[in-house]
Amino acid sequence: MVCHCGLVTGKNEPVPLKSIEVEVKVNDHVATVSSTLQYENKEEQPLEAIFVFPLPAEAAVCHFSAKIGETEVVAHVKEKKQAREEYDDALSSGQQAFLLEESEQSSDVFQLNVGSLPPGESASIRLEYVTELAVQADDGLRICLPAVLNPRYEPQGVNSGGGGSAQVTSVPASAVPYNLSVKAHVSSPRPISKVESNCPLDPLNYLNPEQTQATISLAAGHKFDRDVELLVYYKDAHQPTPVVESGQASAKPGSLMGDTVVMLSLYPEFPTSVMSSMTSSGEFIFLVDRSGSMSCPMHRGEGAQERIGSARDTLLLLLKSLPMGCYFNIFGFGSNYESFFPKSVEYSQQTMDDALNKVQTMGADMGGTEILEPLKHIYSQSCIPNQPRQLFLFTDGEVGNTKQVLDLVKKNAKSHRCFSFGIGEGASSALISGVAKEGGGHSQFITGTDRMQPKVMQSLRFALQPAVVDIAVDWKVPKGVSVTPLSQPISVLFQGQRSLIYAQLTGESSKQTEGSVTVKYSLAKQPVKNQLCFSLKPAEDTGLTVHRLGARTLIRSLEVEERGGGSEKKATELKDRVVNLSVQSGVSSVFTAFIAVHKGSGEAVKGPMLRRNVPTPRIGGGGGGGGSMRMGRSCRLMKKMYHAAPMAKMRLCAAPMIMCHSAFPGGRTGTENQLGTCKRSLSRDLCEPSSVYCDAGTHSIKHGFEMADNFEMAENTITVPELTRDPLFQLISLQKASGSWVLETALVLVLGKTLEEVDKTKPEQVDQEVWATVLALIWLHGFKIKDQDEWQLLAIKAVAWIQAQNVPFVPECVAAGNALLGCKVQKETLGL
Repeated sequence: MVCHCGLVTGKNEPVPLKSIEVEVKVNDHVATVSSTLQYENKEEQPLEAIFVFPLPAEAAVCHFSAKIGETEVVAHVKEKKQAREEYDDALSSGQQAFLLEESEQSSDVFQLNVGSLPPGESASIRLEYVTELAVQADDGLRICLPAVLNPRYEPQGVNSGGGGSAQVTSVPASAVPYNLSVKAHVSSPRPISKVESNCPLDPLNYLNPEQTQATISLAAGHKFDRDVELLVYYKDAHQPTPVVESGQASAKPGSLMGDTVVMLSLYPEFPTSVMSSMTSSGEFIFLVDRSGSMSCPMHRGEGAQERIGSARDTLLLLLKSLPMGCYFNIFGFGSNYESFFPKSVEYSQQTMDDALNKVQTMGADMGGTEILEPLKHIYSQSCIPNQPRQLFLFTDGEVGNTKQVLDLVKKNAKSHRCFSFGIGEGASSALISGVAKEGGGHSQFITGTDRMQPKVMQSLRFALQPAVVDIAVDWKVPKGVSVTPLSQPISVLFQGQRSLIYAQLTGESSKQTEGSVTVKYSLAKQPVKNQLCFSLKPAEDTGLTVHRLGARTLIRSLEVEERGGGSEKKATELKDRVVNLSVQSGVSSVFTAFIAVHKGSGEAVKGPMLRRNVPTPRIGGGGGGGGSMRMGRSCRLMKKMYHAAPMAKMRLCAAPMIMCHSAFPGGRTGTENQLGTCKRSLSRDLCEPSSVYCDAGTHSIKHGFEMADNFEMAENTITVPELTRDPLFQLISLQKASGSWVLETALVLVLGKTLEEVDKTKPEQVDQEVWATVLALIWLHGFKIKDQDEWQLLAIKAVAWIQAQNVPFVPECVAAGNALLGCKVQKETLGL
């Protein structure tokens, strides 16, 4: 890799970090990531380089070493205060030292100190961690190499913790002065279907005919200016998998590292009879980040939608998909918070309309990112009897008091489930994954060109699943073998979603070589059990990956317990347990740090030492700490572009050509064509009395259309720019809370027909509202099947409404609708 020398920060200070090389070894659903950081001192004095950087919150850092010349110094894990003292002592005596520690505020931020690097000297730092791979909505396994570390918002009056606080030095992503190379090796018992990334990749190279091993690399010349995501797809991804790993030969028998450790990956499959019914009760609370950073674009592509704009579209989908009979409320938060209603209201046509009107006015205009206070308010409100509380949190995740938030969610875990969504690069994985884990829910990350809507709707489907209760895990092992669970008891299960269990196996059996684990639970008052058998014979050498992940799991649960209060004596005992386990396993914790001292020839490094902070990339203006005043220039320009246009009224006619399917390549136009110039001509003679009126150039547009603010008028025609509102969202915006559609001009515009055509083909015996609802369902299945994840729940509502009308002419209705729209959708496909 070519090193770029003589690089400087925005303050014109030389940057000693020159390049980062990463090797990723993926073994089924876990990964080992090795990063090599090349430092070089081009200055005339000794220096200390400080690099504050993000890692996945789930990562277990297990190796840290430094190579100076031909000498390699391997770091050891020690209690954090002791490690810091050794580092300071080494520097004060002129020795070289290296310190790596986890932030005391957030488990996904680390600080690396490279000390007393003499003039002209180079150092190669190697950092290694193991991590579980998160399962995505499309069954891909996500590996994230986080680069972006936006400044975290600190609420006023919050003590950041003093000496352990990591100070972030960041620069705009385009100004990151070091390169990145990534090579990945993927292996699995199942064939590898594909590997995708948000960054350019070289072609996938299969290493065997079975396609169970492959290598892939990031295209050369990549600046580490964005999070790098790899998505690995396997065939038969839902197959349960056991991994049994033998202990370390040098470790004491009976200790965690000396015994065998098993990791079980379970995919519970619920009975079809239970899954066919969705719950119609619940209190749904949507907590939406409205800090200044939410005005930044969703991705760096041209014309990308604002984060807050995507959140508004998502709220539309959610509100249309809620079941009748539930309760809901929406909160916006920034430096303060506000709610749509004083308390959760029953879902009805009136309350849904009120909420949708308020959603249209939501902007990224509430300052910083303070999640703790609105959560406290929500938890202070009494739960509604027989309406289980489901909390949905949407944020770009840039907060400084992560652990306080997690502790609050954990304290209230028995009263609700929490689903979380990290929006954009730099979202804290510790916060997003943590609140879902502590709140018994599910987390999703929306980065790059990901669409928020399908991921959120998957979580809503989880929330509407019947709750799993009375979960119990039973181990069956031969006599002479005992089981010590390393994971917290399973508190939540979702259909088809992976659950990982770690356990330590002590002792051995000379006769039996198999064990099993059975997960029992109750679902919709039905007993269910899933069993997985595993061999007690350890697999091939896996480099203690499973042991370290098991140790990380236990360390995290002990850290949470230590923060939970109790006596000082108990807290000290828990801290000592964490330190001992961290030192024994070589896995980082909040109470320990990696320390390496290079004594070299024994000659002290001479001269006053300079300090250089190595910058990480940031997106936009940082963590919203200063509200909209700290937005990046691009965000401000985008906001100005969206809202500066003068309001104009336009009369739209029900002509089929205005919504012809050819106007929407791929079925989706979206905001990427915000200023599109493709024009349509509509005859004035085709206008219907109930024409739709839109406010051009704004977001507050009746029926959801968005149009540019320029249009031309001729004697007999109105020529308008291309309608940039997605027809799918236009159709969804017209659905009633009950699930039905009414026959109106706005609907037939989406269908590409006139009111006259639609009326003429309606079967005589069929009610207009039933006819409109059937047409909407046929259109969804006929033209938007690829987006089914987004509209599936509201379609289920529509079918339930039709069935409740006891209509006798459904087959005739479906046949007539197919003929009108040019589709071939069977009534069974519609669910009728």
